[in-house]
Amino acid sequence: MAANILIVDDERAIRKTLSEILSYEGYKITEAENGEEGWEIFKSSKIIDLVLCDIKMPKMDGLEFLQKATELNPDIPIIMISGHGNIETAVDAVKKGAYDYISKPPDLNRMLITIRNAMEKNSLKAETKTLKKKIAKSFEIVGDSEGIQAIKDTIAKVAPTDARVLITGENGSGKELVARNLYALSNRTSAPLIEVNCAAIPSELIESELFGHEKGSFTSAVKQRIGKFEQANGGTLFLDEIGDMSLTAQAKVLRALQEGKITRVGGEKEISVDVRVIAATNKDLLKEVEEKNFRLDLYHRLSVILIKVPTLNDRKSDIPVLADRFLQTIADEYKQKPKKIEPKAMEALQTHNWTGNIRELRNVIERLIILSGSAITYNDVKSYVIP
Repeated sequence: MAANILIVDDERAIRKTLSEILSYEGYKITEAENGEEGWEIFKSSKIIDLVLCDIKMPKMDGLEFLQKATELNPDIPIIMISGHGNIETAVDAVKKGAYDYISKPPDLNRMLITIRNAMEKNSLKAETKTLKKKIAKSFEIVGDSEGIQAIKDTIAKVAPTDARVLITGENGSGKELVARNLYALSNRTSAPLIEVNCAAIPSELIESELFGHEKGSFTSAVKQRIGKFEQANGGTLFLDEIGDMSLTAQAKVLRALQEGKITRVGGEKEISVDVRVIAATNKDLLKEVEEKNFRLDLYHRLSVILIKVPTLNDRKSDIPVLADRFLQTIADEYKQKPKKIEPKAMEALQTHNWTGNIRELRNVIERLIILSGSAITYNDVKSYVIP
């Protein structure tokens, strides 16, 4: 689809020249002979993709138009053009939100390149917004049960602080979703969320993974490595399955939390880090403390805020809304129309024993979508879900 460009200039010859050139390049053109007319078109139109605006004009000059237009819609790029240009005017225009500044008579090649770059940047911004919405939706905590509502309320209170959070719950219950929501609503979103699955890293490598290492510190250390604590500096570190971390690594994590400093494996230099730590585990850490598998002092450091995620069996009232969400997202992945679950089939899903929690429910919904007919029936659930 051709982009729509609004040309705002009080010189008829300039408008005509620009209109002819840009129309030839495939753009749709709307013209305004002064700032006031341009503003009326801009605020009432929903199809303007870019503006070329003169600075010196009667009724409303270009800088006033620029200020109003960027306040109304900062996503539409505005390129200022002027025959009275100087470096101060150009800098002022860009400070006020202009995408770029071109002097009259415009260099047509430069102008076309500037327009193309502005449109590509705008397209990228739109794609980024769409992607962020998709990501946000994929990590949304779905459900209205009492336990889930309590978690949402806790996240809203705790997320803007730097308090450390320990998330507990069975595998597949949604601990990672809680961590991602804590990060998304925090004041640290301009810095990264770094994830470490402590159960997936061999005990002899966990220290190097977390704190990094210096070249030559052990046999395979052929170059320096930056650890997860340094990567997360200014942001958030999510230590998943922290109950599986070795006691040696626990001692170093404790020191990092106490002092805000780490030392790379094989190094001597202390490195200051500003990291918010969110931890998660499917184990009973106090029981692990009794069995000498987990440090009590580290447990107290991590559990400033405790969030226990309920099992799916404890929140079966959320199954219909969760199932609907999975029906939609899986249908989108398969580029199909979402199927419906018949009432008796939904009742059967709500009576099922969900040992695998949310993860199991998603797998079951995907299986039912693939194997059922136009709608998911009770017989489908009986055949493909209930043993």
